[in-house]
Order: sequence, then structure tokens, then C-alpha cells
Amino acid sequence: MNIPLIRPDLVLSAHGPFLAAGELTQPEARTTSAHSHARGQLMGALSGLVSVGVNRQQWVVPAIHAIWIPPHCEHSVRSYGPFSGWSVFIAEARCADLPIEPRAIRATALLREAVHRAASWPGATLDAAQTRIAEIILDELAAAPPAPLGLPSPDEPRLRKITDALACDLADTRRLEEWAEWAGLSPRTLSRRFIAETGMTFAQWRQQARVLRALERVAEGVSVTTIALELGYDNVSAFIDMFKRATGTTPGRYALAEKAAS
Repeated sequence: MNIPLIRPDLVLSAHGPFLAAGELTQPEARTTSAHSHARGQLMGALSGLVSVGVNRQQWVVPAIHAIWIPPHCEHSVRSYGPFSGWSVFIAEARCADLPIEPRAIRATALLREAVHRAASWPGATLDAAQTRIAEIILDELAAAPPAPLGLPSPDEPRLRKITDALACDLADTRRLEEWAEWAGLSPRTLSRRFIAETGMTFAQWRQQARVLRALERVAEGVSVTTIALELGYDNVSAFIDMFKRATGTTPGRYALAEKAAS
């Protein structure tokens, strides 16, 4: 059973403070089915990892990162194992200067501290000091550059057939030409349509899918050797090299850094 991150009336009501926040630590995995609300939501992880499904994309949010979900944007949420995180809900009228599309960001220390302060407020009208802190949260969100933590899903049925199959088995190492034949289209069409619908080449999409799955598995405490095999790498070194190119560090160091930051 999910424990509410914040009082439901502060999420669903157009009245009340223009910004409300909450923090939660939950010992088991957390799953929230697809839903939407008029308030924009900034959701972050302090420890563990969260994936958010929104706009036919899957966004993975490791610790000290966050995802922005604009007002009325349908989304679902899943955590992996024990979870500690936070959410900020922003009145629709105050979202005009915020990103109009979902966005993953790296949460700065200033943003995390401001959210921590806001999470202690009772949900009443904000006083002058609280308003200044709330404005800092909005400013930090507006200024944050996007982080590459999303995986777009194509609309074309044959491409979806391929990405769905890959999502089920990222160890499948078939080449683009083999996937094209399997799905019933030419390699050239597959290559062209993949870029048009996802903004990525087929190879880039598969690597991004593997990186995001690796982040999920690292958060679950799975060994590097097991993750490498699950993702189709012949040896652990090749997997570590890929992970380091994508994230700037090794899986082991990444896990330690995320834990320390939380």
C-alpha cells in the first residue's frame, strides 16, 4: 500500500499555497498507476531509484535527480526496492514560466534543501519567508538544464514491436538489419523512421535503454557481473566501459556516490 507523499487536497485543490511539498521514506517498492493533476509536479529521489512513465517515454530518476511533470500530464511511477524521495506540487498558474515538456534534471544542493524546508510546512498560506524559499524552488527548476535520463518510445507499430522486444530482452544483440527483417521493413526505413520518431539512431536507443536498465539494477543492489550478462555484454569490462562513457563513472562508484549524496 502506498503512503501518500503529501495531503491529497494540496495536490488536487486549486486553492491553498501555490507550492506544497512532501518527503517520504518507504521500505518497499512503490507503484502508482497512471494519473494526472492540474498542478505541476517536481519529483526527486534521495535514495533508491524511480522510473516515471510519461508521454510514451520512460524516465529513470536516480538519487539526487528529479523529473518535472507539467500540469495535466498523465504519468505513472514505480520505485525499485526501498525508496526515499520528495515531491513538489506547483499551482498551474505558476507553471507558465516553467518547462512545458517533461524534463529530468540534476537536483542541486540548494534545490534539495529548499524542498526539505518546504516539506515541513503545514499547507497553510505561505508567509514572506516561506514565499522566498518557494520562489527559489521555482527558479532552480526553471534554470536547470535537462539530464539525459529519458527513453522515447516510437509510435510506428513495427518500430514499437522492435522496442518492446528489446525492452523484454536487452541481451538480444541482433543487428539493425536482422531486426528490420524480423519486423518486416527495410533497414533503411528502420534507420530513417527510428531517428524521426525518437530523435536517436537505433544503436543510440538500444544503448540508452541498457544504461537506464543498468541504473535500475544498480539501485536494486544487483552485482555488476549479473547486470553485464543481463544486458548482453560478453565481459564485465565492456559493460563498465559503456556505463562509464554514459555516466562519467563506474557502476560501483556511481552507487557509492548516490548513496553518499542521499
